[in-house]
Amino acid sequence: MRNVEYNVSSNHKSLRQALFILLFLVVLIGGLVYVKWYPYWQKALGASATHSIGTAIIADIGAKASGPSLQAGWQFTVAYFTSVWKAVILGLLVGSLVQVLIPTSWIKRYLGGSQFKDSFVATLMGVPTMMCTCCSAPVAVGMKRSQASSNSVVAFFLANPLLNPATLVFMGFVLGWNFTIFRIIFGLVTVLGIASLVAKFGAQKNVTVPNNKMFDPIDESNEILLVRWLKALVRLIVESIPAYVVIVYILGTFQGVLFPAIHNGLNGGLMVILLFAVVGTLFVIPTAGEIPIIQALMALGLITGPAAALLITLPAVSVVSLTLLKPVFSWKNLAIIGGGVLVMGIVAGVVGSFIL
Repeated sequence: MRNVEYNVSSNHKSLRQALFILLFLVVLIGGLVYVKWYPYWQKALGASATHSIGTAIIADIGAKASGPSLQAGWQFTVAYFTSVWKAVILGLLVGSLVQVLIPTSWIKRYLGGSQFKDSFVATLMGVPTMMCTCCSAPVAVGMKRSQASSNSVVAFFLANPLLNPATLVFMGFVLGWNFTIFRIIFGLVTVLGIASLVAKFGAQKNVTVPNNKMFDPIDESNEILLVRWLKALVRLIVESIPAYVVIVYILGTFQGVLFPAIHNGLNGGLMVILLFAVVGTLFVIPTAGEIPIIQALMALGLITGPAAALLITLPAVSVVSLTLLKPVFSWKNLAIIGGGVLVMGIVAGVVGSFIL
């Protein structure tokens, strides 16, 4: 009798697990088709014909120097969130659902280690999701709260913007396929290199794990699934959206300072590479936003070295995305991520000045 009861309970548990995972996949894949895959397919067709994906999100970038502007900050904020709001919602949904639908044991098994293979698996997972650095941050937070290792989370977080297949295709049509190959090589080195640094030198931050995550979500819980999901979702929203909006507005206000006018004295050299690497690490853009920015700056005379620095730093991180990771990462880890991207941007700029 006990064996029969155990088998019935085990079958019920397996069925619930399968249904939860199916629900997660429906939301994830359905959201990606609607927000990312189909629109990017259409955009790629347009880019192949016009060799453009639109104007830069920064008004008059590189054309003239300007000081801080509250109006420019507002215009940038509106333009930015008009571009990313669907992806932000998808990131919040996936980041909250991963905490209540995916068994913790699965995440620990495939993404819970500090070895290179864990980072590599997470990198592969980050390629098809195609999110910008800020939209992938809530998903990264959800993964960390579900017992994924720091290096796996970092690899997923960086792979989204740097190895986005759609962005790579856009880049080939707009900037040239040499830029695409360059981005793939330096993108892989950046993603896996920084993830390895976090695994080796990063400080582990104690992350509060919800009670429902102490066991697989298919186990019994005092709260129904909807309540647990809403708690995870609201927590992500409260932790991310207010800071997200404020910092985007501040960066938009100072965009004229961060991106100075391009002239004969500001188009090349190591100091210019360093300048644009720093700016690219700080500033926030939507998915593939680096392409029209680089296109516009190069049309004004910016040479390939500083452009290569922006090619890595602009999409990889920003002040905003690093802030969104703070609930689950220590300051030391954030410094490794941001500093690593900055260094890779400088290296890319130096190398790019010779081969691009």
